[in-house]
Amino acid sequence: MATPGQNTLAIVCGGGPAPGINSVISSITIEAKKSGWDVYGVYDGFANLAKGEKKVVFLTIDAVSRIHSDGGSILRISRFNPTKSDESLRKVVDTLIALGVTHLVTIGGDDTAYAVSRIADFAKNHLGFTISFVHVPKTIDNDLPLPEGIPTFGFETARSLGTQIVSNLMEDAKTTGRWYLIVAMGRTAGHLALGIGKSAGATLTIIPEEFPGKEKIPLALVIDILAGSVIKRLAAGRGYGVSVIAEGLIEKIRREDLEVADCLEYDDHGHVRYAEVNFSDVLKKELLAGLASVGIKMTVNNKEVGYEVRCAPPNAFDIEYTRNLGYAAFSFLRGGGTNALITIQNNQIVPIPFGEILDPVTGKTRIRMVNTESIQYRIAREYMIRLEKRDFLPGIELERIAVAAGMLPEEFRKRFQYVTDY
Repeated sequence: MATPGQNTLAIVCGGGPAPGINSVISSITIEAKKSGWDVYGVYDGFANLAKGEKKVVFLTIDAVSRIHSDGGSILRISRFNPTKSDESLRKVVDTLIALGVTHLVTIGGDDTAYAVSRIADFAKNHLGFTISFVHVPKTIDNDLPLPEGIPTFGFETARSLGTQIVSNLMEDAKTTGRWYLIVAMGRTAGHLALGIGKSAGATLTIIPEEFPGKEKIPLALVIDILAGSVIKRLAAGRGYGVSVIAEGLIEKIRREDLEVADCLEYDDHGHVRYAEVNFSDVLKKELLAGLASVGIKMTVNNKEVGYEVRCAPPNAFDIEYTRNLGYAAFSFLRGGGTNALITIQNNQIVPIPFGEILDPVTGKTRIRMVNTESIQYRIAREYMIRLEKRDFLPGIELERIAVAAGMLPEEFRKRFQYVTDY
């Protein structure tokens, strides 16, 4: 157990899994133990702490020295939200104090970052106790507010494995003459879907950032974008393809259009549990109906990509990256730092104060969305096969696409041109 008066660090993992968690745990523990600190690994995120349960493991260098290349999390993980009540916050703080914890490292996404800041504030404001903390940004969604071009750990491994899956399905689609609809994880932003779609050379990728307004879009718009891609491919003599759709697109679609699926569930933070929504099933059913309405019969298969990549062994990039982040996180705490998210920028340790990553309106962590004005996105769009404004200009191209849809050019324009307005 922790030694009285000793610096004692606790490691908590929150949110969803991401490749590289164990590597962060390993490097933090090794550096802390080398400095003479005690280290607890807390099981199941904040869930047990909020019950007053001391479900922890005393971490040693021997225990963590070879876990850096393993997937998953030796401490497991939880989405439990301790900020929903003062009672939960108090129990978390009381349990940490009872364990003798003086410093806290959280590994997680935006919700975990927000939770640890609330815990530290509660400890100071209600109990007069200071817990120094640092947050290590983790999510395959890549949506934490880091500087542009700096990924959250786990994203590169998830993108690489997702690309392999989609590339295999691209070949299957070509071989068998069918379409695949792939829904990629990404609760709000489209980074993972776009990264996978672009790297695999998918026919089409649709992300929520394409629809920036606050007004919800009809499900029919998404279906017509997909159908337009199918028709344009048919006009080019290719009756196959793969579309990658970001699951965060659900947030953009009118709720009444989704309620017909009768499968909306919410997590402890009030977010739609996308993994429980059979979004690809809904898209497949509606796309087949939309194609049938214009006389096109097509074999369409659907697949959700996410769980396959979350607990995968990290690739070389994420192993090195997470070892650096773990080292940086402990160095920050050892130097007296607190209340920040740790980053590596230009090969330097750069802590970002929590106040700089919070949304002033919601008080929660800001979300980094895909920049649709960036060169990376513009290039991705150039290589997609989807209906564009130029396809509706009078001429042979419009006639060829209209024929593939079994329509006259004016009929086709009236039916599909609106999708290019978004």
